[in-house]
Amino acid sequence: MGGGTVIIGGGVVGLACALALLRHGLPVTVIEPDRQRQAVSWGNAGHIAVEQVEPLASWATIRSAPGRLFSRGGALALPPGQARHWLPFAARMAAAAAPDRFARGKLALAALLAEAMPAWRALADSLPADNILREDGHLVTWGDPAAAARGRAAWAAADIGTAWICDLTTDEAASLTKMLGRAPADAIRFEGSGQVRDLGALAEALEAAIAEEGGQILSARATLQAAAGTAEVGLDDGRVLTPDRIVVAAGVRSGALLAPLGHRVPIVAERGYHIRATDHDWPTDMPPLVFEDRSMIVTRYAGCVQAASFVEFGHADAAPDPAKWRRLEWHVADLGLPMRGPFSRWMGARPTLPDYLPAIGRSRHATNLLYAFGHQHLGLTLAPVTAALVAALAVGEAPPVDMSAFDLDRFAPGRRFV
Repeated sequence: MGGGTVIIGGGVVGLACALALLRHGLPVTVIEPDRQRQAVSWGNAGHIAVEQVEPLASWATIRSAPGRLFSRGGALALPPGQARHWLPFAARMAAAAAPDRFARGKLALAALLAEAMPAWRALADSLPADNILREDGHLVTWGDPAAAARGRAAWAAADIGTAWICDLTTDEAASLTKMLGRAPADAIRFEGSGQVRDLGALAEALEAAIAEEGGQILSARATLQAAAGTAEVGLDDGRVLTPDRIVVAAGVRSGALLAPLGHRVPIVAERGYHIRATDHDWPTDMPPLVFEDRSMIVTRYAGCVQAASFVEFGHADAAPDPAKWRRLEWHVADLGLPMRGPFSRWMGARPTLPDYLPAIGRSRHATNLLYAFGHQHLGLTLAPVTAALVAALAVGEAPPVDMSAFDLDRFAPGRRFV
């Protein structure tokens, strides 16, 4: 097979890129081995997090790490058996947290996030499904007065981009108190953020739109190999594809895919966990609710309520830790949340680079290769924006933002940050 575009990765970034390229008149085939939708794209909190402007590669994050460890009741897990994966990453993250690098990273991330909600509105309006997007913000609450004072002060001092903070109205406070069975120590509302109403419905709508535009999705495993200055795609059935262009959007698997072409990709699996309940009394109008002093976000979806948490560094294929699910179930019970078991359990690996910026650009190792991965906690948030950037690169247009900060060669040997 020759010609066209092959996108490796059928998560939300890959599917959004496929649709954008098709709408620019380019034939597209998406290659995705996971047709059961177990990837991190389809298990996240559904939160369009425009407020997360400040990269997590910061000295504030590093200084707070000991107090956030799972062993001390927090959400950060550094499994000793996975140290060979997270120790090198931690060293690179510390280098990326230098004040000048943090400042440049914040500017770059802010430029993407400023376009996130407009891009989501345009994408949602174009999909063959209704009510994909909610734009009623999200709530942050605390159960402990001291944690509430610290948290409110921290958010007041943070750069939250296009979002803004306000106090709950009397009705909102009453509704939250009724649901929790007691008044929280404090709570604030973020405006300007959004939510995908149902991740499964989003996946189906994206796939349907791709099919309507003449694209196809192929269930297969892919590898890359160099071929006279370009890249070829090998499939697990023995076929070799020679497309005009390739887009690597394979999340945490992207590093291994790109290694044969000479790219150095210091990506790590930042694993999150969730539990879901179909038996619940969660209010239909409740936006995503963050229990900040428990590092947990609860989201009402169309068919369930989901509680999610944890930042566990390691290898994507390491066995999940059941203690994480038990901790989530304990939080739900301790808070008296109106969701009941039996709970379904899930774990997924966020693709994270040491500076907490995505990799979006064109390869210098293969003329037909583009890439879009490493979005850490912001894959859902930035999928439509990323798709617009990839489409611009593919057709030779000027991207709408400066993309130099997202160049994968920032990790190349000899660069300041390696």
